[in-house]
Amino acid sequence: MIMNTRDLNSLGLLAKYKKFSKDGKKIYFVVNRHINPTNICAISCKFCAFGQNKKSPDAYEMSIDHILSLLDEELKEIHIVGGLHPDWKFDKYLEIIREVNNAIPTAHIKAYTAVEIDWFSQISGYKIEEVIVKLMEAGVDALPGGGAEVFAPEVRKKICSPKTTGDSWLSIHKAAHKLGLPSNATILYGHLESKYDVIDHFDKLRSLQDQTNGFFAFIPVLFQPYNTRLKHLKPFPFSYDLKVHALARLYLDNFPHIKAYWITLGEKAAQVTFHYGVSDADGTIISEKIIHDAGAKSEVGHTRDFFVNMIKDSGYVPVERDALYNELKIYE
Repeated sequence: MIMNTRDLNSLGLLAKYKKFSKDGKKIYFVVNRHINPTNICAISCKFCAFGQNKKSPDAYEMSIDHILSLLDEELKEIHIVGGLHPDWKFDKYLEIIREVNNAIPTAHIKAYTAVEIDWFSQISGYKIEEVIVKLMEAGVDALPGGGAEVFAPEVRKKICSPKTTGDSWLSIHKAAHKLGLPSNATILYGHLESKYDVIDHFDKLRSLQDQTNGFFAFIPVLFQPYNTRLKHLKPFPFSYDLKVHALARLYLDNFPHIKAYWITLGEKAAQVTFHYGVSDADGTIISEKIIHDAGAKSEVGHTRDFFVNMIKDSGYVPVERDALYNELKIYE
């Protein structure tokens, strides 16, 4: 099995070759912001330190005015995800999208995971497809890839048993793609998954992409255990990070991009993955809570200049993009 290889140099070269065949020396980034409207959540997953009971002293709810105060005309992508609030109606989530869209109509909105869409269906009585259409009408341009975790049922039982199943996640993204709404996909790795679980996860995503061609990017998300109920787990070696990113590029050959999520990897490690098949450095993010609540040590945001320099220093060409991967500026 290639996941067992110790020849990281050869693996990296193969992944780099595949990356170069798609977009040459370009590494993409976006000026974006993450907004997490609430951390109050009706379910509790062992791997998550973000979600809170509404009686928790750490629980919060953002008002519409608060959310709008976080926006800036320079943003090209606004990423909105949060908890499954037991008291908020679906209309509340739609209102957030409408108000953000009205405030910054030039930015694309990437909002609500498949887990949230499943929740919206439950609390509203609408079918999944109806929920997606209403989100699109409100102003959602793409879905993020969160909530996939690892599709393997036995692993999900151990880390996120109350959450939407892996099969449901796939079916929701399939429905979105059929309705013309593109998305990303993720894997949460570095916890209880086996190497076979990783390959199985890749295989299911590759199969769906063959059917719909609706995914922009695949994002490996390194598990942050420190403030979670799984904090006893030992971290995997960095070689595992490189293998996951490189194999993602090789296995998911029908995905346009593999993204380095610097929030979990750290900035320097993310730079290394550029040589292991990665073609997207994510973005400025500005304020991220979900991963940092779990103990991530990276910065909470960076400037455009930071990404331009980071990518150039790695020997690549920075390309500023929007949420739909339209090229806005190439920094030669």
